[in-house]
Amino acid sequence: MPLVRVDIKRNPDPTFAKNVGKLIYAAMHSSIGVPENDNFQILNEHDEQHFIFDPGYLGISRSDNLVVIQITLSEGRTVEQKKLLYKTIADSLHAQMAVRLEDVFINLVEVKKENWSFGNGIAQYAL
Repeated sequence: MPLVRVDIKRNPDPTFAKNVGKLIYAAMHSSIGVPENDNFQILNEHDEQHFIFDPGYLGISRSDNLVVIQITLSEGRTVEQKKLLYKTIADSLHAQMAVRLEDVFINLVEVKKENWSFGNGIAQYAL
């Protein structure tokens, strides 16, 4: 059960953030086996005063079109699976939405399965 948060500067295209989310879900489904319909996303657009980043950290030249993606998911994926996820997301955003590869920033937050409740006050994955 991933929870995806996407943050971008306000985009003139009102469908941009939702389309980014669709591509992220497809990448998670194909690269790390996220199940069908397991799609929970929070898409945020910010003005320039509320979207701060270093345009050159680690020698990567970022633009104002930066897409920040944070995915909280249950622990257990291998490093290879995570690398495939990063590449699949970046490549699909680049190919289908013209987002520069340098402008795809991804952070994974891994949690234990008992840290999820999908509703009804129940920890559905707790063993």
